[in-house]
Order: sequence, then C-alpha cells, then structure tokens
Amino acid sequence: MKSNRIMMVTGGALAILLISGGWFFAQNRMYVELSPSVQAESASEMQAMEGMPMEHGSGQPVSDQTAVTMTPARRQLIGVKTGLVEERMLDSSIRTVGTVAYDERRIRQVNLRVSGWITHLLVDYTGQSVKKGDPFFTLYSPELIATQEEYLLARRTAERVKASPVAHVRNGAAAQIESAGNRLILWGLTEAQIEELEQGEQPRLNTTIYSPITGVVTKKTALEGMYVTPEMSLYELADLSIVWLTADIYEYEISRVKIGQEATVTLAAYPGEAFHGRVTYINPYLDAETRTVKVRMEFPNAKGLLKPGMYGHADIKTTAGKQLAIPQEAVLDSGARTLVFVSKEEGVYEPRAVQLGHQVDGFYPVLAGLNAGERVVTSATFLIDSESKLMAATSMMGMLGMGGIRMEQAQMGEMEMGGMKDMEGMEGMKMDRPSSSREQTVEGVTVTLATEPEPPKKGNNRLQLTVRFQGAPVTDAKVTLGYTMAMPGMEVETVDAKHTKDGMYEAEADFGMRGPWEVEVAVVRGQSAPVKAKFTVSVGK
Repeated sequence: MKSNRIMMVTGGALAILLISGGWFFAQNRMYVELSPSVQAESASEMQAMEGMPMEHGSGQPVSDQTAVTMTPARRQLIGVKTGLVEERMLDSSIRTVGTVAYDERRIRQVNLRVSGWITHLLVDYTGQSVKKGDPFFTLYSPELIATQEEYLLARRTAERVKASPVAHVRNGAAAQIESAGNRLILWGLTEAQIEELEQGEQPRLNTTIYSPITGVVTKKTALEGMYVTPEMSLYELADLSIVWLTADIYEYEISRVKIGQEATVTLAAYPGEAFHGRVTYINPYLDAETRTVKVRMEFPNAKGLLKPGMYGHADIKTTAGKQLAIPQEAVLDSGARTLVFVSKEEGVYEPRAVQLGHQVDGFYPVLAGLNAGERVVTSATFLIDSESKLMAATSMMGMLGMGGIRMEQAQMGEMEMGGMKDMEGMEGMKMDRPSSSREQTVEGVTVTLATEPEPPKKGNNRLQLTVRFQGAPVTDAKVTLGYTMAMPGMEVETVDAKHTKDGMYEAEADFGMRGPWEVEVAVVRGQSAPVKAKFTVSVGK
C-alpha cells in the first residue's frame, strides 16, 4: 500500500512537471506542431491581417504591444480621459535666472594727457553719481601753464601785427594762435575754458578737469595732492541708463531663443514690478560644464532701480507658430521611443510610436505619427500601457496554443493520467478544479451557467446564472462573478450579477481573447457563508 502511494505521488509530480514544461515551451516560443485545422485557421487570420489598410500618417508599429479593449465601467473605474490632436499656437516663455551687469559700451575711464598735481579733489568717493560736465578735481600742471602763456603771447603778437603790410607776418601770428589753442584742446581744456583764458589775459595756475559722461563712479584712485601722469587711471565711470542681464539657457532650449525677442525680468527687491527689455546677444559657444549658453538681454534703467549684481527671474517670450500638437500627459517617453495611445472605436486604444518636438507650455508639437482630429489618451496612460504589454505577451502564448489554438498533446490526454486520478483518491486530499459542466450543486445550492451568445465569443458576452435551493428559485441572493484566463499574470475581473426573474441573475463579461476561461460564481444568502461554484467556458471567435 505504501509503495502504491509513493508511485501515485511520483506519477502526479511527473504530470505537473510535464504541464509546467509545456507552458515553458509555449512561453519561450519553441516549436509546437499544430493540427491541420489550426494551421489553416492561423493562415487565414494572417492573410486577413495582411489585407488590412494602413492609415496614412500612422506612426511606427509597436511590435511588443497590442491594442487594448475596455468596457465603459472599467474606463470609468481607472479614469480614462482623451485629448484631441489639433493645431494650436505654441507660444510660451523660457524661464531662467540672470544677473544684472553694466553695459560694457557705457563704461569710461578718466585719465589725463599731461602730468601735474591734484590740488583740490571734488569727486572723492566710489559710488558717487556725476553728470556730464561736473568738475572732478583741479590740476596744477607746468605744461598747461606754459601752453596757456604761449597762447596768450601769440594773441598779443597777432594784435600788434594785424596792421602789418607783410602778409606772411600776419599769417605767422595767426598760425601760432591756432597751434597753441589746439594743444590746449588736445590736453583736455574745453572751449569754455579757452574763452575764459582769453578774457582774463593771464594763465590759470589750477585747471579744472570735468566729467565726460553722466554715470556712477565705480573705481577711484585719485587723491588730493597726488602727482598724476597720463598713463594713470584716476576714475572709472559707468552709465547705468541701460543695463544688461546675463542668463544661462539650457542646451535643449537654445533653438527657441532669437535676437530681438521680448524679455521680462522681476526682482525680489521690487515685488509686483516687471521690467521689459529684449534679447541682444547669444553666445556662440556652449559651457561644457553646465551645458548652457549665455544669453544677454538689455533693459532701460532710467530710474536706476536695476543695480549691477542683482539677481532676477527672466522670462523670454518664444513662439513656435501654429503646429499640430498633443498634451504632454499623453506622452510615454522611455528614452528609446516615444509612445501614445490612440483612441479608435469605442473602448479600443491602440499604441503608436510618434516623433515629437520640444515640449512647449504643456504641449508637444507632432512631427510624425498622428493626424489632426485623432484622440489620444491623457489620463490612466500607464495603466493602459501595462495592460497592452500584458495582452501582447498573452496573445503570443495564445498563438502557440495557450489562447484558443490547440497544441498537439498539450492537454496530456485531458489530464486523464492514472496518477492524477489516484491523487484525488488519496486520504485528506481534495482537488478544487473548475468544472466543464454548466451546472453544479454545492451545499444544496444549484448554479446553472449559460452564455449569450453560445458559445461565447471574444469580447463582450452576457452570462446568465440560474440559482436554486433544493429545486426552488433563489431571488434574494447576492451573486458575484469572477472570470480570468488560467495563465500566469492574468488578473481576475469581478462583476456583480443582477437578478432578473425566477432566480436568474445576469452579468456582462469581457473575454479579451479566445481560449479557455475560468468562471467562479459566489452566492451569498443573508448572513450565511458564500457558496462557490467554478466553471470553464471555451471562448471562440
């Protein structure tokens, strides 16, 4: 007896290994010999697929995924939404952070063209604002004094010889005046200072040096009493009526930036106030470390509020014109490919590879793969993507014999192995398998299953369950129906059946592919424990 049990257990284990091996071969697409009838059926399906028309403008095929079909209830449960593929104006702005800087074209240095001593300093600290023509300091320069005396002497000489009958004498005196006057101008004296010199008839010991522009002193080296020479820089002035803002633009954004585009900057120092300018320069090279390009914007600064060194948030207005576009929520980008799900007929979602441009204000311009008027999934995209991959995997197994196509010898003699029968007869062991019969009685409750159509088809079907207790119809039970295809990775779909009449309950089931499906019915009456019955239905075309 003991040896018989050992043999039965060994035979059962061997049967399980054989079944698992058959599934493994199907999963790994190994060669399976199909019956002639199945071969003919597969060939006809392939011919039908070859004859299907390809839509103009469709994207690249997605070989490892398939279309997904969903019932209205399931679409509502997972929150499926769609968006329209349509032309729209893709206007947006590039947001970045920049630093206010001096306009380099408006910076001036103050130095002298003669040597001398600073006798009195009037602009005496860095940061002081000056206007054009304001005095900087007074200078004592022997060279300037000598040239002033020469200029005055030439004027007196010209006055004495103006009545001379000799022309070259008069011309010589005039040439001396012009030469001395030009030297004074070249050494930094203004026309007004020369006129004062002519009126005073005496050289000025201290000459005043004036500011050449309006601006702010950014550097100062001049000190009272200092001896200065022409090569020394005494002051640096910056005109802040116009300032620059230098910002970094990422590499993928630089194609959208053009010279002349409008720019707006806001600063923490002035909440609620915006300053308007434009893009004036784009660096011709990329920073290799930050992968950015520096862009310069120019802003008017009449009130002097924009101070060099300030940080500001800049918006550069860009426009890509009117283009075919889709919402960014519709896009699944794996890096290797970009995928969207296109809504076909009611409840069917087709995966499609597309080519898109850079994201602009929540939308992607479509370069290839979609046509205007199509609808793409914008919500629950990841759930549909996962189901599409799963359906493609199970469909491949079905093509090899696990989705409705018989594999020769796959059923192993319909599991009629002696070892398995012996296992059911072992003490303390009970096999819980779905019944191929359409009627079961469990604890006095009889459940009868019928389908409409009969046999059931791939897609939506109506399941009719008749529930009786000891021959009498049961009209007050809660009947729940769960169905799935018996293979790894398949989820169980659960629906509630509604009572119609005379103990008959109806529910809708969506069989996604051909082949055997397991149906489990749970009947609950009042506070009693649920009574469960299991069936197997074969789904055809």
